[in-house]
Amino acid sequence: MDPRLLIPSSQSVCVLVFYFVYLAVAGEILPGKVIRGVVLSDGSQLRYRCNGLFALSLLVAILGISAKLGVLSPLVVADRGLELLSATFIFCVLVTLVLYITGRSSSDKSSSLKPHVSGYLVHDWWFGIQLNPQFIGIDLKFFFVRAGMMGWLLINLSILAKCVQDGSLSQSMILYQIFCALYILDYFVHEEYMTSTWDIIAERLGFMLVFGDLLWIPFTFSIQAWMVAFAQQSRTNCSWYCSQLLCVLDRVSSLYMVFRGANKQKHIFKKNPKTPIWGKPPVVVGGKLLASGYWGIARHCNYLGDLMLALSFSLPCGISSPVPYFYPIYLLILLIWRERRDEERCAEKYKEIWPKYLRLVPYRILPYVY
Repeated sequence: MDPRLLIPSSQSVCVLVFYFVYLAVAGEILPGKVIRGVVLSDGSQLRYRCNGLFALSLLVAILGISAKLGVLSPLVVADRGLELLSATFIFCVLVTLVLYITGRSSSDKSSSLKPHVSGYLVHDWWFGIQLNPQFIGIDLKFFFVRAGMMGWLLINLSILAKCVQDGSLSQSMILYQIFCALYILDYFVHEEYMTSTWDIIAERLGFMLVFGDLLWIPFTFSIQAWMVAFAQQSRTNCSWYCSQLLCVLDRVSSLYMVFRGANKQKHIFKKNPKTPIWGKPPVVVGGKLLASGYWGIARHCNYLGDLMLALSFSLPCGISSPVPYFYPIYLLILLIWRERRDEERCAEKYKEIWPKYLRLVPYRILPYVY
């Protein structure tokens, strides 16, 4: 590979600038449901305008009209993928250095902006110093994860356009595009559930999260699309059995029943702990830990649906190469690492309540296995 392909061009920088400016403006002016976040340790609650679906639909419409009028090529991302990747990486480094400097100098005492400084530069830069830093009133953590999810879809659509133009559109590409589009659109339909997830309520904003949101999600989660479109061995249609298997997996994983259903139950419980779960009063340990519904089956059952969905994204590529399976394998490692960190934190936070919860819900992710 020619390393010069990684050098950001003025066009790739302009694409990124337009993208971030659009998201910032659209996020503030487009109508959407305003959600109160979880109650922080100081009793405060952040507000989030959940208009991501509207912003995404409008952006796709604008890009589609621009492509039709010849103002913008729909292949700009597919043709300049490496440039955009390196430009995004540089942006991540610069942004997190600014976050580190401003966080170190902050004297704010609120839970969302209070600086947490360990004294180790790399540690503080990597994990972040502040929980929810803002820029001109925009919650950066919420903004970045939205940018990453939308970016994933835009990369996929650009690769799809290239396949259509080249006449190489295959069954594999169609299946992958459908599954990913449904997943991403569902995310934005239920965007408010994001406000009660681990990343939003517990992780500070540092390079780990910024890099993960802006670069890792869109550029690595779309590996399957690149593989199907450009790898010669993946241009053939996946077998009938493979097609049936991934369709079954996509349904059995039950995005709405397991992954989304579990997150919904947790979100509703945090808003109103007395809300019935599956038609019955919720089982709550120590008045704090939900142990009914999906959360009575496994302590991190939402991860199981996520993992099966990730596998369904990779199956359209067939089994001729391990590269497309990087995403589900990486996700498995990440989620196991994350649930271990989460449980350490919960054991410290809930103290004597935690062992009682473990006895009631003994499985971590997969019942009777792990």
